[in-house]
Amino acid sequence: MRKYYCLGVVLLLIICAAGAVCWLELRHRAELDKIENARFILISKQDMKLRLIDYKGNELFSASVATGINAGNKEKVGDMRTPEGVFQIADIQHSSDWKHDFGDGKGEVSGAYGDFFIRLAVPGHKGIGIHGTHLPETVGTRASEGCIRMNNDDLKQLVSLIYPPVTVVITPGPEDERMNAMPTVAP
Repeated sequence: MRKYYCLGVVLLLIICAAGAVCWLELRHRAELDKIENARFILISKQDMKLRLIDYKGNELFSASVATGINAGNKEKVGDMRTPEGVFQIADIQHSSDWKHDFGDGKGEVSGAYGDFFIRLAVPGHKGIGIHGTHLPETVGTRASEGCIRMNNDDLKQLVSLIYPPVTVVITPGPEDERMNAMPTVAP
């Protein structure tokens, strides 16, 4: 009889623990539903896509992007590569009046960044971000100096859906993997 009593107590404890876990999970989900920023950005250099995903795995937004001209993970300033890894959005700046000289002999270009510059906190690099472009035909290709370019309308929509700090995950494509596997030669 005592054996069945102990078994009943253990079973009751398991049921209570499972109920508490379910209650905590439901409570936690309710709290997450209240958090507007319970989402992250996934940028695939293979697909040339940016996706905004919520904590449940639902895709909230998707757009084509351009990444760095050169394949591989960013190593140094000027290598024309987009960094790979996990980063945070540091801030979102208005950039409609910013100019940039692409070094192509055309001088400074107005509107090169679109209306916004979403600055990423990338260790060792200051000027990496997600921004618009004055060359929409480059979106979907490797065309940037290392930043992630988007069509200006897509950028405006993305900015309306996020605020810092959002986690950004940038994944490599096959050509990046090959480049990353190559031994680095010292100058």
